[in-house]
Amino acid sequence: MDFIALVFHSFSLLLDPMNLAYVIMGFIIGTIFAAIPGLTATLAMALLLPLTYTLNVETALMASASIYMAGMYGGSITAITINIPGAPSSMMTALDGYPMQQQGNGAKALGHAALGSMFGGAVGTLLLIAVAPFVAELSLLVKTTGKFSLLAFAIVVVVIAQRGRIPQAGLAACIGLMLATVGLDAMEPITRFTFGYSDLTAGIDLMPVIIGTFAISEILIQASTHTNMAAVAAAAEKIKIRRRDFRPPLSEIRKIGFVCYFKSCLIGYFVGTLPGAGGSMGSLLAYTEAVRTSHEPETFGKGNPKGIAASESANNAVCGGAMVPMLTFGIPGDPITAIMLGVLIINGIQPGPQLMADQAGLIAPMLATLLFSAVVLIPLTLYLIGPYCIKIVSIRKDLLYGVIALLAVVGSYVSTYSTFQMFMALGMGVLTFYLRRNGFPVITMLLGYILGPNLEEFLRRSLALSNGDPMTFLTNPDSLFFVVLTLIFVYFLAIRKPAKKPVTGQSE
Repeated sequence: MDFIALVFHSFSLLLDPMNLAYVIMGFIIGTIFAAIPGLTATLAMALLLPLTYTLNVETALMASASIYMAGMYGGSITAITINIPGAPSSMMTALDGYPMQQQGNGAKALGHAALGSMFGGAVGTLLLIAVAPFVAELSLLVKTTGKFSLLAFAIVVVVIAQRGRIPQAGLAACIGLMLATVGLDAMEPITRFTFGYSDLTAGIDLMPVIIGTFAISEILIQASTHTNMAAVAAAAEKIKIRRRDFRPPLSEIRKIGFVCYFKSCLIGYFVGTLPGAGGSMGSLLAYTEAVRTSHEPETFGKGNPKGIAASESANNAVCGGAMVPMLTFGIPGDPITAIMLGVLIINGIQPGPQLMADQAGLIAPMLATLLFSAVVLIPLTLYLIGPYCIKIVSIRKDLLYGVIALLAVVGSYVSTYSTFQMFMALGMGVLTFYLRRNGFPVITMLLGYILGPNLEEFLRRSLALSNGDPMTFLTNPDSLFFVVLTLIFVYFLAIRKPAKKPVTGQSE
């Protein structure tokens, strides 16, 4: 209860004009990046990460939280209006949102998306606030062997969650683990894999890895992709939206029903707690469940507002769920929380069981900002700038990506003041570009890089305590629990075949 009271007391920090300005700026930037096809909120946070060096910890985390919530919501704008999801988590939203746009109800569809996002973000954050302290207390029961098994479980789940490309995901995770071994040994004062370069003694810095993985590789991907942006801009120019059109009718909200909203939020939240699952899986499962339980399943994919509500409620609830493993175990639930983990580490905060007890005052403002962004900024942003949001797709791509390239290179240098690390960011960008072009999911590589040092440390400590006996991972109850859990997930996600293809309701 003390932590819950601390979170709600942290709303007072939003009264500080500077904090509020950064939160609003972060939300607007996250919305714009999520709405522009090809850009993501992950890219926005990667580019703005160097700015956290100039901010205090609370403000940096509050700005990151607002970008996160905006990123989950903003992708619905172009998904509904021009059938191009701005973010992967909005793919299911486009199934019913774009047909509504074609029927002349695009503004109403955006209103339903905002309402679902607001509800999902609020419920997910409230569940996070209520559950995280208890999860942190339970995590204190996990000892050294259990921590290794937990980290191994996280990597395995992220790999097997990439259905259809598990070998590529596994290889990408191994690349990340290999990158994590460069530099000083985790247990002994010796260097490894530096190849005589003194600049590699401290290893590869987190900042160049993030900027290279998300920003520079995205620039290369977009440069190699030929998209008829003139047609997209022309479609955007034809759309006329008035502010009063955004309010969804109360009759449609009642028809969707509280049960649909709340069930979708729970699905999104619990999917978010699984490392690597992300908003795409949450929105897909919630949409499928909405179709399954509907009395009119044939209307989905043809402009049913319930499909929008289910999808958006779930993908915004993922925000709260993904923060649970990140805060209590230091395991990011998706790419954005991976960068938020970097913000914590850069500011000297080590996520883990003691975080809620020792540094709750730093975490509480971030959770308060998540709730504020969901309840206040989502509807406010839609009402004030909704009619203009779709116009952002008309921005010239050469100018846009030129600015992004400049910010990425300058940011990677300013973060470390090392020319070597700046070129390392460029190298990571090229590596990630080729991985993405060949179907390798880069989130597994990033997770392997972030979790690699702790995975190695807990493995070696566990074997040292047991005199080299690997059976220690099966004889300790906490470790055995995660081993069994890993086997269960492997069976259901990788071995057992689904009975039938889930119905999405999309019309052919």
